[in-house]
Amino acid sequence: MKYSDLGTTGWKVSRVCLGTMTWGSQNSEAEGHTQLDYALERGINFIDTAEMYASPPTRETQGSTETIIGTWLKDRSDRDKIYLASKIAGPSPMDWVSSDGSPRRFTAKHITEAVEGSLKRLQTDYIDLYQLHWPDRPVVLFGREPNHTEETPIEETLRALEDMVKAGKIREIGVSNETSWGVMAFLREAAAHGLPRIQSIQNAYSLLIRNFDVNLGETCLRENVGLLAYSPLAQGYLTGKYEDGALPDGTRKQLYNRMQRYEGEGALEATSAYVKLARDHGLDPSQMALKFVDDRAFTASTILGATSMEQLKVDIDAFDLELSDEVKKGISTIHRWRPNPAR
Repeated sequence: MKYSDLGTTGWKVSRVCLGTMTWGSQNSEAEGHTQLDYALERGINFIDTAEMYASPPTRETQGSTETIIGTWLKDRSDRDKIYLASKIAGPSPMDWVSSDGSPRRFTAKHITEAVEGSLKRLQTDYIDLYQLHWPDRPVVLFGREPNHTEETPIEETLRALEDMVKAGKIREIGVSNETSWGVMAFLREAAAHGLPRIQSIQNAYSLLIRNFDVNLGETCLRENVGLLAYSPLAQGYLTGKYEDGALPDGTRKQLYNRMQRYEGEGALEATSAYVKLARDHGLDPSQMALKFVDDRAFTASTILGATSMEQLKVDIDAFDLELSDEVKKGISTIHRWRPNPAR
């Protein structure tokens, strides 16, 4: 396993981050614990979760993923060897996340409540990296228009997070699903007022979604904010399992049909081209897609989520590969033909 510096923290985080959002929906507690044990055996020291999980979000499963991690963490003596990341949900119609039924906002009240709730479920005294799951601003997300108009000032949010740092409940902070303006605004407010600095950004990045290359890539490289790439396999499309209209039982598409962001104009054609490229070169499509993300200069860690141990092993093995110049050229050719077909 290889490791990266995360922002300015001085931490060495594994290039693979174990994603957990299916635990409590597609995966049981026992399966989650098995994945955690195996990840540590492979040298993974970075785990990502969120108060909103399991996914897809429901009133009944909210918090279940953190609870599963918590029962695993409870009696561990090596908690200090693990970097644990979680997230506070942003504004949304989910009226079950906050105790009073109001939309989550990045205010002192909601940040305190969210941190305390996560700590209780995780059965730990602190969260290493605490992230804002999506902006508390009216921005376009996942191809959808904003669902609110108000916003919490960034300075106010940072002061609330600073209180949590001073209390020893979180160590560092990050953002997720952010824009270049948002990254620079958080950095500017932190520098101006001596407040905690964002160390990471967790955004979607894959062969099908490379918008990060423009603006955010340079911003994060120059400002030392590491990308934690999520959905590197485009929620399974880049594994090839949905090729030719296949719909395997137990897959996210078959269970939830929530993958429209990967089914827009040109997306299925680009997916098939990437899958064919990998197979033409004797590569597993998943492994080619993952190694591409790992090779990007701005990537600090790639978040892997697998519902089966077999897939998890294949995915982790991808990070030991080297992509040939011919494969890289093929990827560039497909990208020029169908650039960023997903949202």
